[in-house]
Amino acid sequence: MFILSADAHIACRRKPGALARHIVAAALPAAFLSHAAAQEAVADTPVIKVLGHYDNGVGTSDAASQGTVTADLIASRPALRPGELLEFVPGVIVTQHSGDGKANQYFLRGFNLDHGTDFATYVDGMPVNMRTHAHGQGYTDLNFLIPELVGRIGYKKGPYYAEEGDFASAGAARMELADRLVGMAGLTVGAHQYRRALVAGTAPQAGGNLLYALELAHNDGPWQVPEAFHKWSGVLRYSAASGADRFSVTAMGYRAGWRATSQIPLRAVQGGQLDVFGTQDPSDAGHTSRYSLSAQWKRRGAATAWQANAYVVRSDLTLYNNFTWFLDDPALGDQFLQRERRTMTGFDASHTWHGRLGERASSTTVGVQGRFDHIAPLVLAATANQQLLRTYARSRVDQASAALWLQHTLQWTPWLRSIAGLRYDRYRFDVDSSLAANSGKATDHVASPKLSLVLGPWNATEFFVNHGAGFHSNDARGTTAHVAPRELTAVDPVTPLVKTRGSEIGMRSEIVKGLQSSLALWRLRSGSELVFSGDAGDTSASRASRRRGIEWNNHVIAAPWLLFDLDLAYSRARYLGDDPAGAYVPGAVEKVASFGATVNDVGPAGRWSGAFQLRYFGPRPLVEDDSVRSSSTALAYLRAGYRIGRDWHLGIDVFNLFDRRVNDIEYYYASRLPGETAGGVQDIHFHPGEPRTARVTLRRAF
Repeated sequence: MFILSADAHIACRRKPGALARHIVAAALPAAFLSHAAAQEAVADTPVIKVLGHYDNGVGTSDAASQGTVTADLIASRPALRPGELLEFVPGVIVTQHSGDGKANQYFLRGFNLDHGTDFATYVDGMPVNMRTHAHGQGYTDLNFLIPELVGRIGYKKGPYYAEEGDFASAGAARMELADRLVGMAGLTVGAHQYRRALVAGTAPQAGGNLLYALELAHNDGPWQVPEAFHKWSGVLRYSAASGADRFSVTAMGYRAGWRATSQIPLRAVQGGQLDVFGTQDPSDAGHTSRYSLSAQWKRRGAATAWQANAYVVRSDLTLYNNFTWFLDDPALGDQFLQRERRTMTGFDASHTWHGRLGERASSTTVGVQGRFDHIAPLVLAATANQQLLRTYARSRVDQASAALWLQHTLQWTPWLRSIAGLRYDRYRFDVDSSLAANSGKATDHVASPKLSLVLGPWNATEFFVNHGAGFHSNDARGTTAHVAPRELTAVDPVTPLVKTRGSEIGMRSEIVKGLQSSLALWRLRSGSELVFSGDAGDTSASRASRRRGIEWNNHVIAAPWLLFDLDLAYSRARYLGDDPAGAYVPGAVEKVASFGATVNDVGPAGRWSGAFQLRYFGPRPLVEDDSVRSSSTALAYLRAGYRIGRDWHLGIDVFNLFDRRVNDIEYYYASRLPGETAGGVQDIHFHPGEPRTARVTLRRAF
């Protein structure tokens, strides 16, 4: 991380190239920079490139809760799973409740985001959230991602940004892949048959760079039924740049399979029927694949800038889950199949004009976005030991959306800037279901105004006021449904697009030397928490809700070789209106804390590096009257690395350092075990966190 004072920011605007080179050469140890970043920093270009662990300085954001994480911090911290990259977004918690090949469970700002609803995620401009997904709306599976290739993560929270649409009410993260990196070959081994091999590098090609990477991995986990998770991921990326202009085309592939150890009932563990790492249905499993081709273009002129990207993604998923065991079918059990095959295409283009409105500097951006999902087949069926018993519903879904957005920034005075935006989205749903009553078409549209004010800086401190409207889409099957697939009872179609509205006031300051601190007070209201339940095969409607909270984020350079991070967040989520069931939103995390320390270039010849990360998320209500609450979870990760000569590096990662018995996830619902009476038992169901485990990596640069 590198922090600029207010004077330095002014100087940087006047002499960007020279100051950027001076900062990189004089202020940052070489080990803090990736090879690609170092090349960019010293290039003779007028583009400002201030590099470090964060790019969140005063004058760089439109909200206190917006920021960027660079490749250096990403590379310095251990991650148990690729999805944990999202924990670089302050306040985000990433867990897992069923198999490493399945999308993670996410929490942010008082939301149990399930597998991604209300948090939008992109990789190189491609949306990762899956609409009308077989398992859950907004399904965000990041297991295809190779962490070493991520060059930066830009994050935003709240619905204040005109370019962000579906699923972005709580926030959004955009991950960008690197164009170049130092060649590497590495092998990682660990407990429970964990194995990972990685080869990656860059080769000059046709005036640009050809980046390649191949990852192979296997893991059994601590489970009594070995997970046998296996995957391969590959990337081939060509990029070329000329000054500020840039072009890239990227091909990505991923395939994985696993046995799933899902959440288990607390009573079975307490009664000795199950080990904490056991499973009630050992035939639960899954396999998935994802292949994509995407392209990006960026061009800047003296007073204009434009960018565009296009993508096509082909994916499939098959899941066998059993969360209630013998509640619905006492003889054969409750296992069910969720399956989908999808082709997703889309584009995103924008053009910016820089100019003046009278004596005031201004810029105007117009953008257009489009996306089309063809999903066929989309299956929900009953199974036993992965054998088909009956099909509840088999559908074909075509879902299309188009968006037009406008954003205008005006510098009213040296200390006052406004950002006004307007976004318009239109959706079309076409469902062809094996249940004739659930076939049909639906359309919906929504307009989302945005407004932000930035005041300052004064004494290296600035203030923000943000307000905006947003939305998330519901599952297309729910918009045309008249019959519940499993129960065959009458249901009403749901609203296709659910509106949200949020506001925030915040502050960011660098007044204390070496400390960058931000504070945000926010609130978010959702018109309804309507979501389609892939597990049940129908739509469940809940009341309108309101969330509010406070976040305090701190990044400290204690010494050139020592960095600290401290992020604290508190949220309060409540349903609106009177209901005897209660006002608490189940699963809404209230307290989140994260502390990190990173060291680089220490010891003889600066060969040692390391990181310590502690995360905590506190108890949360599991039912609406708050009569049942989850336990809290605190986990510590540790990394130590040693550079051997010029090219070799040895590292060790330790997860759950203090070997705490914690839970990744907890739910409260009814299930039935063998021998229990009809109707089942209401109980806490949990997925345990993994015990202390170590992984050793040997890597060679070339």
